[in-house]
Amino acid sequence: MLIDITEREDKTMKYYVNENCIGCGLCTGTCPCVFSLSNNGVAVAIETAVPEEALDSAAEAKDNCPAGAIEEV
Repeated sequence: MLIDITEREDKTMKYYVNENCIGCGLCTGTCPCVFSLSNNGVAVAIETAVPEEALDSAAEAKDNCPAGAIEEV
């Protein structure tokens, strides 16, 4: 079975850090290739799709965020 390219693109994962971030750094320690701390002391996520090799650690960071500040987009 062939998969349509548009179906593959829909399966890419992106994250967004919302205003609930407390700047604890847990996400940056868990998945530094996706999350970093801004100059304001809160986390930000990369704007591109999560690299395949980081999918598990990015999901772990989201699931363990104490403020619930990481959203899937």
